[in-house]
Amino acid sequence: MSSTQSTLPTARLGSQGPLVPRLGLGLMGMSVFYGAAGSDEDRFKILDRAIEIGETFWDTADMYGDNEEMLGRYFKSRPDARAKVFLATKFSFKNNNTENDSSPEYIKWAIDQSLSKLGLNYVDLYYCHRVDGVTPIEKTMEALKELKQQGKIKYIGLSEVSARTLYRAVKVEHVDAVQLEYSPFSLECEQDDDERYGVKKACEELGVALVAYSPLGRGMMTGKYRSPNDLAPDDGRRWFPRFSEENFPKSLKVVDKFTEIAQAKGCTAGQLTLAWLLTRGDMVFAIPGTTKIKSLEENVATGQVHLEQNEIDQLQTVIKAAEVGGDRYPQGVGANLYADTPAME
Repeated sequence: MSSTQSTLPTARLGSQGPLVPRLGLGLMGMSVFYGAAGSDEDRFKILDRAIEIGETFWDTADMYGDNEEMLGRYFKSRPDARAKVFLATKFSFKNNNTENDSSPEYIKWAIDQSLSKLGLNYVDLYYCHRVDGVTPIEKTMEALKELKQQGKIKYIGLSEVSARTLYRAVKVEHVDAVQLEYSPFSLECEQDDDERYGVKKACEELGVALVAYSPLGRGMMTGKYRSPNDLAPDDGRRWFPRFSEENFPKSLKVVDKFTEIAQAKGCTAGQLTLAWLLTRGDMVFAIPGTTKIKSLEENVATGQVHLEQNEIDQLQTVIKAAEVGGDRYPQGVGANLYADTPAME
């Protein structure tokens, strides 16, 4: 794709948010977890291209290595870029990412740290990355509401919260987005009869956008990885259960089915996966990450992939028959997923 005109579909971010691309850009991998970070020169080229082709919904976090500082350098070097980007960041991880803190005191400290690193006066969307299991969600939301009134943030997000927690949160202030892992391997949010996992149904009822992180199963659905040996020695996925020697073949059964269907349709397995995800609801967004311009362009070209109902049904059949091997996080890391918070005293 050489044109500067975006083919990406846009939608309102929940019932009260702005129009943003339904396919955004996860920036985590540019700094951490998937190998060594690239140079600013290389990373800036990716960000430049993202703006050029309309992938302007960017997602970072204060725990993503030098990600916020890198963005600060980027925006400083390109003063016109900030106005073109809808920027989300997150807070809660502290003490070398070993603890979560969603208390009002920490929120107010964390936003000032992020704004300083970014060199900005505000961020568009501010997520609570994980609730800490100690602070009632009402107190967290009151603090986020205060930041919104102060103009430090424009929209409020939560990440990996239960449906119960979300229903409580919106009684304090509207939640614009909930971020969850959502892919053919991670479908818990679709359990619409569950007070913990039924987040998708809750979002639809409450007018909250559902933002899918790792929509390609951390790259698994692209078909580019056939075993753990295809990952670099310092790639963090080597420690994820789904990328183990034992579980890899189970996941590849789904990948190979998607690849077969994609080839017949004239697209890639990754594009087919993203296109499928966007059919799961009008307020579903996806934020695939990449460190390569070619992959960025491939993801954006998903906007040209249209799925007929029979194709969607075919993909759903493949997904429902899948045997997912292994948890999505290493043991001990996933304790705060779809998390509840204590009641207000």
